[in-house]
Amino acid sequence: MERVSVYIDGANFFYGLRLINRRYTDFNFDFAKYVRHIVGNKLLVEVYYYNASLKQEKNLDLFKKQQQLFDRLRKEKFKVVLCKRQRTTNINDGSDYFRIKGDDIHLAIDMLKDAYENKYDTSILISGDGDFAPLVRYVKNKGKKVENLHFEKNISLDLLKECKINSIIDKKIVNKFFYRSNDALTIGDTKLGKEIKDLLKK
Repeated sequence: MERVSVYIDGANFFYGLRLINRRYTDFNFDFAKYVRHIVGNKLLVEVYYYNASLKQEKNLDLFKKQQQLFDRLRKEKFKVVLCKRQRTTNINDGSDYFRIKGDDIHLAIDMLKDAYENKYDTSILISGDGDFAPLVRYVKNKGKKVENLHFEKNISLDLLKECKINSIIDKKIVNKFFYRSNDALTIGDTKLGKEIKDLLKK
């Protein structure tokens, strides 16, 4: 049976969602169900998820929701790899923002290490980041297959060329794998969403 490992670039996934709809968030996305869908009848070996914690002093509510996402992934046996956020100054307007440091290198090391240790036959990379193009080349040189899943407006041509199997994560797929529960409405804070929440409280 074909063995598969999945590597999820969490930050890239989040921004891909936002490109589809600014109200979408990964907090309500069912990653476990989605992974089972893309792996199908193949043998799932490992699932890695890479991201960094939000700064709780910036927004405590978002921080808590993100931590709930990480806890949920861990319960689903995902290997959650958390990196650091580094304060960076925008040279244009002098404002500060935080960027993730080290997530790409952690993902690359894990995928390469697993390839060299023959832990999988196929790796599924969920990212559109072109920095991973050399990684895909090295993994293929080890005789492994690499499949890429990406958002249509968030993909590098270099990465696209390296992966023979590419699939787009579109709005239809995203909506299919959102949680359908009282506290995780996929339509976000729209007028209809608030009306539904009010009805559920009665």
